[in-house]
Amino acid sequence: MRALLSLMLLAISLSGCQLAKSQAHAVNLTTVNSITPITKPNFDTEIKPILQARCQPCHFQGGKVYDKMPFDKAETITRLGTKLFTRIKDEKEQRLIREFLEQP
Repeated sequence: MRALLSLMLLAISLSGCQLAKSQAHAVNLTTVNSITPITKPNFDTEIKPILQARCQPCHFQGGKVYDKMPFDKAETITRLGTKLFTRIKDEKEQRLIREFLEQP
């Protein structure tokens, strides 16, 4: 009888620990999501300078393919997507452009 009571108390204790862990995990996720808002990188200040450094003069005003693919317009970059990476090899720049493309 005493062994059964000990087992029951142990089971109650363990289930309480699991509940506390899952509640703590839920609080941590809520806290992290509320503290770190995800913002889309700004095209003019963060994306366009990368393109100017890598794709100028051809894709900017006066360039030979500007009329076809103007890289000073966010719509062009959104349409091309990761095809831009044929010229942009830097991982940090690619990550920033991916973040820009993934956000609504």
